Amino acid sequence: MENVVDIVKFAKGFLGRYALGRLVSMNYQARIGLMTAGSYGLPQFRMRMFMWGARPSEKLPQYPLPTHNVVTRGVSPVEFDSNAVVHDDIKGAVLEKELFLGDAISDLPPVTNDEERDEIPYEEMPKTEFQKFIRLKKKDMPGFVGGDSSDHLLYDHRAYKLNEDDFQRVCQIPKKKGANFRDLKGVRVKADNRVEWDPDVERVYLPSGKPLVPDYAMSFVEGRSLKPFGRLWWDEIVPTVVTRAEPHNQAILHPLQDRVLTIRENARLQGFPDYYKLLGPIKERYMQVGNAVAVPVARALGYSLAMSCKGTATEGPVFTLPKKFPDLEAVVVEENH
Repeated sequence: MENVVDIVKFAKGFLGRYALGRLVSMNYQARIGLMTAGSYGLPQFRMRMFMWGARPSEKLPQYPLPTHNVVTRGVSPVEFDSNAVVHDDIKGAVLEKELFLGDAISDLPPVTNDEERDEIPYEEMPKTEFQKFIRLKKKDMPGFVGGDSSDHLLYDHRAYKLNEDDFQRVCQIPKKKGANFRDLKGVRVKADNRVEWDPDVERVYLPSGKPLVPDYAMSFVEGRSLKPFGRLWWDEIVPTVVTRAEPHNQAILHPLQDRVLTIRENARLQGFPDYYKLLGPIKERYMQVGNAVAVPVARALGYSLAMSCKGTATEGPVFTLPKKFPDLEAVVVEENH
């Protein structure tokens, strides 16, 4: 079972304890683990709750320990702090370097706010190891047997089309790290980091008659938020891929292009290989990606489940994934040498 961390935060962890208690009362073994997607090779924090359950006759699966050096963002729920899947000795653990937004999407061709094509050429070669991996053909992906060997175009690299007012606003957000609605004319930041209207600046209006800076941006989180119309940047780790591609209360703007992140860019941040082709209306495709379990996390949990089914799982709640996972063939070759 997987869910957002709120399930073990709400009412001091009541729902998490209730779920565990019900499983145990039905004679299941059960355990909870809190895993951060970025710790398994993605430029996205995304902490989620995972619960394993197994009958007494089965081996209860373990949680795979992190493979990448990502400092967890946010605080684990106090009642379930010990369930965070982390290395006890983080300084002694040999981890790969964390990934950033640029590592995932810097090879993708520019597209506009009104791009309508579902398939386009790549144009550039991959620039990072992550990009080389994510662009592999299905047959070349670790663990696949008899996959499709044909080349494919770049699928789903199109953005949710902003309305004209929002597009006008986005075009005026500076292309720099940390830029957001606070950089627009007429906004002033007070000493307590809350925004207010600058009394010395006349309010700016769009051609439609709507204000350049909407009231909801000024009042969001009592004027303290940096998220409305926020630009992401190349050297950042994204908080969480969301299901709604609207910039009103979240930072989802491309670093250098006047649009929100595309479906494919979100899919990259979730670890979906590029050969995945999504179906349905634009909004539904964003939801499919945003609601999914991040692929590297799912892959690692699947490996743990297989170990349990084969009876090779070790004792204890956690285990260390093989070096170079998921490329287990590379591990075998290295061991043979």
